[in-house]
Amino acid sequence: MPGPLAGLRIVEMEGLGPAPFCGMMLADHGAEVIRIEREGGFKLAGDPLARSRRAIRVDLKQADGIGLVRDLARTCDGLIEGFRPGVMERLGLGPDVLLADHPKLVYGRMTGWGQTGPLAAAAGHDINYIALSGVLSTIGRDGRPSPPVNYVGDFGGGGMLLAFAMVSALLAVRNGAAGQVIDCAMTDGSALLASLTYGLHAAGLWRDETGANSIDSGSAWYDTYETADGKWIAVGAIEPQFRAELAAKLGISSEDAESRNALATLFKTRSREEWCEALEGSDACFAPVLSLTEAPMHPHNQERRTFTEVGGVKQPAPAPRYSTTKADDPQPMHNDAGRLLAELGYDEARIAALRETGAIA
Repeated sequence: MPGPLAGLRIVEMEGLGPAPFCGMMLADHGAEVIRIEREGGFKLAGDPLARSRRAIRVDLKQADGIGLVRDLARTCDGLIEGFRPGVMERLGLGPDVLLADHPKLVYGRMTGWGQTGPLAAAAGHDINYIALSGVLSTIGRDGRPSPPVNYVGDFGGGGMLLAFAMVSALLAVRNGAAGQVIDCAMTDGSALLASLTYGLHAAGLWRDETGANSIDSGSAWYDTYETADGKWIAVGAIEPQFRAELAAKLGISSEDAESRNALATLFKTRSREEWCEALEGSDACFAPVLSLTEAPMHPHNQERRTFTEVGGVKQPAPAPRYSTTKADDPQPMHNDAGRLLAELGYDEARIAALRETGAIA
């Protein structure tokens, strides 16, 4: 059964991180995503971000390669790219060209700083974007910001936000609007993810200091603790009733439940597994800190099928779930150059000529 985005056709320019994540999100939910691969592009065997794609490798330095991408874009509802500003224009594939070819096209652009602004042309990575948006100042301990893995800017405020924007703009087209360009910047997106924190700060409920607040390691009852076997558990008993439950389960006073030293000492008296037996599934807001190897094996994740295997690679399954429009299971990306070109109306002689010149692999 096709997913809820079945019938949508997207061309994806091969890139790193957030743009491929956007393509994965769209493909997971039923869209047909066709990746334009480049010679020398980053390749990861069994890459989850590349799943469920049709692919064609194109030499974008050749006019025939550029013409092929234009022909493909004319048949698509959307395009996503994650290059620095100006790259697609220099290739002759900028939004002015492709929207002239196909006025209903939704052209999604993914960058760190955005297409405009004094930093637009500068290099950067996730840590820089979330630093500028104020988000990094909220992640850390004892006054020192700590670099997180690039979930916040690249993927949450980047690729996932672009996927949402693509679907929104494509829905607008279905309702009669023209195609348009989406300027998705990780600085903007990461700031948006911090909306609640900015609201708490404005209300005087968030101290503008790293590690000084209830959910940023500033409290004992929202933190991680080492266990007797050198593993870790996580406690998130924010509300008073959950702290009371934690204290009752641990057999300690409410005051001790708010003492980091008391909790640290207690949690080191038993193994992680023993604490799971005592606390997991209760209202104490408890969970073991599982490794990437352990997480797919947890009974809750197994029952919900939170993880899947694609091409022999264990990886997160598509999310969220739908009651009726369930998409097909993810599949490895496959090169489909001949069939794609035939669908565009290219005959065998023309396809052979493109292969001969190296315009396609």
